[in-house]
Amino acid sequence: MRIGNGYDVHRLVKGRKLYLGGVEIEHPYGLDGHSDADVAVHALMDALLGAAALGDIGKHFPPGDKRFKNADSCRLLGEVVDLLTRHGYTIGNIDIVIVAEQPKLAEHIPAMRENIAKSCRTDIGRVSVKATTEEGLGLAGEGIGAHCVCILEENRG
Repeated sequence: MRIGNGYDVHRLVKGRKLYLGGVEIEHPYGLDGHSDADVAVHALMDALLGAAALGDIGKHFPPGDKRFKNADSCRLLGEVVDLLTRHGYTIGNIDIVIVAEQPKLAEHIPAMRENIAKSCRTDIGRVSVKATTEEGLGLAGEGIGAHCVCILEENRG
């Protein structure tokens, strides 16, 4: 078993769509970034890559690379899962916490879990997504962050 930890945060800005867990969420602000800036999926990719000791998302999808401009993070997640498969790993479980003052996310969590499970080619029962606020502290509505912990299992044989 291998454990990975990931974290990502992006600033909220006007003129961008908001994507979290592969779900487009109606909101007047979106996350600023080179790709679609989906912090939940970015934290997950970093956790998976870290568990396998394969670097981070910046190594595999450099922010200055035009191929990844406005890229769908769930598509990139699929590429990470392909890499893990080639290295002999399968996903044991995923636990993501999204930190946001706004918007409220509870109604979107089932769709996030579905998108992530599909992108990871794993059972939805292995994917947990939760949302919390910082009670007006920390990001204080200026951005959204996400933490992720995952377990990878080494395929033997």
